[in-house]
Amino acid sequence: MPFDTAYSVCPHDCPSACALAVERLDPATIGRVRGAATQSYTQGIVCAKIARYAERQHHPDRLATPLRRIGEKGRGRDAFAPTSWDDALDEVAERLTKAAQLHGAETVWPHFYSGTMGLVQRDGIQRLAHALRYSRQHSTICNALTDAGWHAGVGLKRGVDGREIAKSDLIVVWGGNPASTQVNLMTHIAEARRERGARLVVVDPYRTATAEIADVHLAPLPGTDGALACAVMHVLFKEGYADRTYLARYTDDPAGLEAHLETRTPEWASQITGLPEAAILDFARLYGRTKRSFIRLGYGFSRSRNGAMQVFAVACLPSVTGAWQYEGGGALYSQHELAPLDRTLIEGLDIVDPSTRVLDQSRIGPILCGDRRALGDGPPVTALFIQNTNPMVVSPDSGRVRRGFARDDLFVCVHEQFLTETAAMADIVLPATTFLEHDDIYTAGAHTFLQIGRAVVTPYAECRSNDAVQSALAKRLGASHPAFEMSALEIIEHTLRVSGLPSPDRFEEGVWHDCWPGFETGHFLDGFPQPDG
Repeated sequence: MPFDTAYSVCPHDCPSACALAVERLDPATIGRVRGAATQSYTQGIVCAKIARYAERQHHPDRLATPLRRIGEKGRGRDAFAPTSWDDALDEVAERLTKAAQLHGAETVWPHFYSGTMGLVQRDGIQRLAHALRYSRQHSTICNALTDAGWHAGVGLKRGVDGREIAKSDLIVVWGGNPASTQVNLMTHIAEARRERGARLVVVDPYRTATAEIADVHLAPLPGTDGALACAVMHVLFKEGYADRTYLARYTDDPAGLEAHLETRTPEWASQITGLPEAAILDFARLYGRTKRSFIRLGYGFSRSRNGAMQVFAVACLPSVTGAWQYEGGGALYSQHELAPLDRTLIEGLDIVDPSTRVLDQSRIGPILCGDRRALGDGPPVTALFIQNTNPMVVSPDSGRVRRGFARDDLFVCVHEQFLTETAAMADIVLPATTFLEHDDIYTAGAHTFLQIGRAVVTPYAECRSNDAVQSALAKRLGASHPAFEMSALEIIEHTLRVSGLPSPDRFEEGVWHDCWPGFETGHFLDGFPQPDG
């Protein structure tokens, strides 16, 4: 069957943010989804999930029309009847308004997460919250601790260009399993091993698929990675691997760090981590003598009470050896803050009321069950508007989440592509577009490209995008902000312009723009972006 090729970006919550080449069979139908071969990080490689996206895009169970609940919560399709968009939106606006009149605006919680990683479609819901003084959200499920640890050690969520892995002599994957979750990273690791004989070390309590192919697998007890990192730094200082010239120029108080590590010996760490003392010594010496050493940090080892400090300790390693000075050396956690994007228009940052309550996303169960501490001594949550997440499945404390959603006095509107477990508990369900049916802009965790994904096909049935629904509700609720009068593409163009970035027509293939600032800045050789104090 003849087709034309349209370029796009994978929207999934994955560091790779793969550039895509999509077969467009007709204005409403796609065929195969491949990687865009000319994007130099993802290199035309995609995972099976996105390669088979046509199955999701054209699945017969996709929501096609707004639904109004007429039966018992959680019953499935039989509990809903079709309704019109106008009637559905009118009812949502009426219920949110009544809830705010009874309990105050903070009783309404626009709840969201990472069903798409596109900035407009994911984060525009915050603009609606800010405009109406609804409860704000602290997104804590995934990477809050990792962010805090990396920021403490480096200053911004950026690091060495992942393409430099091909120039590395030692790659340390710490707390991740890219063989199963990040196929593009493994491509660059394989090239370094093949062309340079680079060694691969994996630090993970489990023998993962990545650990299976590593040269060295260190399996510390869960939650003890910080002790391992401290013992490695102890050896680096003791045995002369520390680059004292680099430390004096680029870091604060290296003498204090060395003194702090005096008792953090491999023997001490062995008692905590469960690793043999010799294994810790061998790894420290390997890392110390290999200048082009690249640490790729994952999220796994932040999942503990001291997770931020563990990430901080690992982030310090390349500063002790001075690995940042070398191509293929240094570390990477995320590049999400590499592009200097002004997100004011997207998120409504110019209308934030700092006195408005902030709710912890991970505490949705206790919040819906009336926990006073979780509610911040504010009003109960009696209305939810949900986009981009399925809290009935993904949120912790699932028993209380289920009990909370079952409340008779809780109004729930869910905007979704399918009748998920959360949508089945809703009073109103609105059909949502996929990433192939709307415009958006994407940063990436693993690479340096800012990417634009334009609509490839027309929306299925009556589906509408997140930003379109937000704007329609804003009009009914009396919320005012310029972005509510703009299309997603207009918001993207404005954001790029005020951020000093190229317009979309100057992006390669109309999709990607490389934001890599060059070796000196990329390796923090003009200083770390973290103020003292």
